[in-house]
Amino acid sequence: MAGKYIPRSKSRTTLFLFLLAFSLLFILFSLSPLRSPVLSPTNVHVPDAETSFVASLDHFLATTPSPPSLSDDTAHAGQQELITKLDDAVYSSEMDRLYSDPYYPLSLPLRVYVYDMPPKFTYDLLWLFKKTYRDTSNLTSNGSPVHRLIEQHSIDYWLWADLIAPQSKRLLNSVVRVHRQEEADLFYVPFFTTISFFLMEKQQCKALYREALKWITDQPAWKRSGGRDHIIPVHHPWSFKSVRKFVKNAIWLLPDMDSTGNWYKPGQVFLEKDLILPYVPNLDLCDARCLTESNPKRNMLLFFRGRLKRNAGGKIRSKLVAELSGADGVSIEEGTAGDGGKEAAQIGMRKSLFCLSPAGDTPSSARLFDAIVSGCIPVIISDELELPFEGILDYRKIALFISSNDAVKPGWLLKYLKGIRPAHIKEMQQNLAKYSRHFLYSSPAQPLGPEDLVWKMMAGKLVNIKLHTRRSQRVVEGSRNLCTCECRPANITNTASMIS
Repeated sequence: MAGKYIPRSKSRTTLFLFLLAFSLLFILFSLSPLRSPVLSPTNVHVPDAETSFVASLDHFLATTPSPPSLSDDTAHAGQQELITKLDDAVYSSEMDRLYSDPYYPLSLPLRVYVYDMPPKFTYDLLWLFKKTYRDTSNLTSNGSPVHRLIEQHSIDYWLWADLIAPQSKRLLNSVVRVHRQEEADLFYVPFFTTISFFLMEKQQCKALYREALKWITDQPAWKRSGGRDHIIPVHHPWSFKSVRKFVKNAIWLLPDMDSTGNWYKPGQVFLEKDLILPYVPNLDLCDARCLTESNPKRNMLLFFRGRLKRNAGGKIRSKLVAELSGADGVSIEEGTAGDGGKEAAQIGMRKSLFCLSPAGDTPSSARLFDAIVSGCIPVIISDELELPFEGILDYRKIALFISSNDAVKPGWLLKYLKGIRPAHIKEMQQNLAKYSRHFLYSSPAQPLGPEDLVWKMMAGKLVNIKLHTRRSQRVVEGSRNLCTCECRPANITNTASMIS
């Protein structure tokens, strides 16, 4: 039987319309802006990401040859000429970017120049850690294991290892290393201030600090900006302490901003200039499978394991112990060092709904980030606490903030926690599962991991850095040479009201 006859003109019209529609779709797709792939909150890390500091460092030292010692060629008579030449080159580079990039200076990636410092400030200190790591008798004055403290504050290693890795092995799009200083937005100083403080003899460490200070401040780029565009990792409160006042214009990478004066002098640290980074968690990540198994079994209301007596703001701990010890559904334990202490803390956090996070000797502690990666809702009692990446992350969705005054009222805290609706607890647990990726340092550094968020936060500071750098270059004698803003409110914690 013959097929149905289709007039040739009609078939041609149909074909023409099809080709026209296809062409329009192709043009629209071609003109649409390219979008970055959406990262699912469940995609915490790729399988081969290493989150252990010790394991990552072993691999780094085995695969990255230490460079030869560099001669100090910065201190010579022609330095002012170098500064002027660099300033002219920076001007030319910035004008090119201003007129060619419609998003400059707000665009990513940030361009970072990483100093090639002599090995005594970098590789030698990493080797010192590796060679002494098994010395478990090395403790601080309050009994904390020195090497574990170094791991908690090893943000300097994670950032540096990512910046100097071959571009083909990096995953971050927020930052790129440049090798010409005039192309740089920021300068990174890779000095391991925490390792040197804890593992060197006191006078030897101070001498190394003075050498590092001279090396840094002799750089033409430092002299050009007064250090305002230089990043210095000082993540332990004692790091670089004897010479910090000479680099106070630089961007400091900090664990918190103690405003009591115990750790930082007035005017040395503030949110507009510096950046808060999370501690490296002590505990292992409770991943999606772990959370599925543990969340229904969280039969402990409130858990705390750590040192029960601390100085400064940490005195709140002894008051909390007196208030909470022996209460039903509450576990308060004195912390112990070593693998046994880690295992006990990990078990306790994974079977508890809420984890107490009071101030220690400083407003912050690694315990907050241990709770987050364990899926345990943090109960933060630290009135002076500043938090990492708060310009990006909303901590109200994953933690409870309790004022010290409320926390020590008889019976108040437990009544408050027991009054939170199960639906709200479940919502916060789901948010913790999404947020944990933001606090896991790794090699290679992951998109939306802490290394990535560092540069996203830095991008927000860049215009202000350039403003103060240029202003400092043109002010004349007798002018009001200090520009400050005294409109910042005090950081006083008020207990957040819960959604009813």
